[in-house]
Amino acid sequence: MSTRIVNSDSAPAAIGPYSQAIIAGGFLYTAGQIPLDPVSAQVVEGDIVAQTRRVLDNLQAVLSAAGASWKDVVKTTVYLQDMKDFPRMNEVYSAVMGEARPARSTVQVAALPRGVLVEIDLVAHLG
Repeated sequence: MSTRIVNSDSAPAAIGPYSQAIIAGGFLYTAGQIPLDPVSAQVVEGDIVAQTRRVLDNLQAVLSAAGASWKDVVKTTVYLQDMKDFPRMNEVYSAVMGEARPARSTVQVAALPRGVLVEIDLVAHLG
């Protein structure tokens, strides 16, 4: 099976030995996105709402670079620093997803890179 690396200049560059996303077997697998501004590579200021919005904007950029959209997403995983943030994260997530309803797991973790509040990765079917 061949794989193809996907990169978008509209999402933060990978800051380690990984890719923003990989296409394999007709699926797009993204790296976890944290709320980094793609231009400054700095964490966006603000609460869980601002950080979730930035994460989803970053994922949208990667989806677009692969020729996909939210309707192609089949699975997301949301990592929260504090599960108390779930309702507000979920409001932003729901608004961005629109009618798309991928399977989702949400977990609270002990810590996330750079002290952020949220990280999300996804899998999309490219048909």
